[in-house]
Amino acid sequence: MDLAVPAPLVVAPDLAALARDLFEELRAAHHDGVGITRETYAAGETAAMRRIEAIARDAGLDCTWDAAANLRVTLPGSDPSRPAAACGSHLDSVPQGGNFDGAAGVIAGLLAILHAARGPRPVRTLHLFVLRGEESAWYGRPYLGSSALFGLFDPAWLDLPNLRDPALTLGAAMRREGADTAVVAARRPLCDPAALSHFVELHIEQGPVMVARRVPVGLVSGIRGNHRHPNARALGEAAHSGAVPRWLRRDAVLGAADFAMRLDGTWRTLLERGEDLVMTFGIFTTDPREHAMTRVPGELRFALEWRSESEATLDAFGDLARAEIAEIARERGVRIELGPGVRTPPAAMDPRLLAHARAICTAAGLPHEVLASGAGHDAAIFANAGVPSAMVFVRNEHGSHNPREAMDFDDFLHGAALLREILLTGAEVVGG
Repeated sequence: MDLAVPAPLVVAPDLAALARDLFEELRAAHHDGVGITRETYAAGETAAMRRIEAIARDAGLDCTWDAAANLRVTLPGSDPSRPAAACGSHLDSVPQGGNFDGAAGVIAGLLAILHAARGPRPVRTLHLFVLRGEESAWYGRPYLGSSALFGLFDPAWLDLPNLRDPALTLGAAMRREGADTAVVAARRPLCDPAALSHFVELHIEQGPVMVARRVPVGLVSGIRGNHRHPNARALGEAAHSGAVPRWLRRDAVLGAADFAMRLDGTWRTLLERGEDLVMTFGIFTTDPREHAMTRVPGELRFALEWRSESEATLDAFGDLARAEIAEIARERGVRIELGPGVRTPPAAMDPRLLAHARAICTAAGLPHEVLASGAGHDAAIFANAGVPSAMVFVRNEHGSHNPREAMDFDDFLHGAALLREILLTGAEVVGG
């Protein structure tokens, strides 16, 4: 992947070495024997954040911790009346995850601010946000730190149990790591969106598109929102497999399978119409205490989610799913209950910043791809809070949320240099 990238899309050799060393430090410190585990609001996440803080302080940068225990690294500008330019990401991981998810964005942002600190004092203040709890793997809710940043943290989340240690609540974990949960629960904003000109986040791509198309960096058009139903059920009637003919059966498995195939057909039709949509049945199982080869299953449990950049598409797919449920009930006598849903709105990246990023890439001769993000990111919270936002993807093999993440370091440097230029020049594009 030797790609010649002309100035200004280069990273100083010593900063590149710092980034390489940081990735190795994080890997060594948080390898769990299989992959990388940094639990949110726990010692590993805090230790990683403290390491970023130490490097920043050594470089003379300002560091503060807010009431949600997010870290903010700041290079003050000469004109504090102007909105600040910001970048950032997260350092928590899923259990047995990879070394680059989240961390790449934090390290890229650190390099950008360290680079800026070496030149003339910038007119505009620069911030790096190192955010808590982006992953939902620990308490079932994503974006904990960024939600708190803008006063969007639901106080009920403080009572959420840790999914691996139910005796530990999120509130207790937050307090243990230095958060002021009273301030967070009061939904007091920790950052005024109007105080930020724009926000940019770097992240590894968590799918295969950029590897397949052989481009080192991607520019994100938007972050898909999702509708999730984690506790859905298909309810029929248990029966003897040899004694009940087909026309009298109420087979929960076949009812659920019919539902899945109908939605798959709907998905295909929407894609053919040019809609943006992905759909997944993540769990599909009968109760192991009851299922048997000779039993017509009376109940099946499943999880269903669908994602799109368009809120209208999300709603339309939900309406179509409910129509199919009614048909299956009539035809098969199987009742499908989706159960309580969780909705996350989509977020559009700022088209002016996207065009600006494309212009930077074109001028530098850097191959790039514009694509939607199927996974969620903290940039969605910034964008929906009214902060013009952009995202840079870095090519990464073998997907994400697993130990086999394989981001090429040269690709990372290209992405980090691109993030830096969007951070330093994007405010003039959006008029901040």
